[in-house]
Parts: sequence; C-alpha cells; structure tokens
Amino acid sequence: MFGVMLLFLLFASPIISIFTKEPDVHRYGTLALQIIGSGFIFYGIGMVMIQSLNGAGDTKAPTWINFIGFWLFQIPLAWVLAKSFNMGPVGAFIAIPVAESFLALAAWYYFRLGKWKEVKI
Repeated sequence: MFGVMLLFLLFASPIISIFTKEPDVHRYGTLALQIIGSGFIFYGIGMVMIQSLNGAGDTKAPTWINFIGFWLFQIPLAWVLAKSFNMGPVGAFIAIPVAESFLALAAWYYFRLGKWKEVKI
C-alpha cells in the first residue's frame, strides 16, 4: 500500500491524463487521487484488521465499525467540510482518508481489546 500511495502522490497527473484531457476534470482528478491516495496505508491496516475480526467469527464489531466509520463519520464529515467550511470537492476528498484512518484505528483498538476471542460461532 505504501508503494501505491507513493505512485498516486507522485504520478497523479500522468495517471489522470490517461482518462481525461479536460482541464477542470484533470485538476480535480489529480487532487482527488493525491488526497485519497495519502491514506492508503491506513486503508490497508483497516482492511486487515476488519477482515481478521471477520475471519475470527466476530462479524458484529466490524459491521458496527464500518457503519459508524462510513455512515456516521465519513459522510457527515464530507458534507461539513464541503458545505460548512466551503471546501467543495476538496472537503469531500479529505473526508475519505480521515474516515479510513479513524476506521483503521477503531478496528485496531477493538482487535487489541481481544473481545473477538470470546465470540462463539
């Protein structure tokens, strides 16, 4: 994930150029790829933590972590940043790695608690 993160941070413009030549789309696409790509390390950690809990048979905790992380945190944060702070699309882009980082930390914390060891399948 670190390699993909570097790829997206350093080569966002050439990557977006494959898909569009429209200047505004290119500008927003490049910005989106750089901002969202900056959180790829946390995406990987979050995926591993969530799937390890699922694999151990604890499916309720990952469901709640995802529900809270995406529906109750990421979507409202994107709206607040975009509308209330007048950041527009950039605010929505920023909400994605912030929420993914929150999700990864919440999953890691829950995993460290060890409650998943007590789940009966």
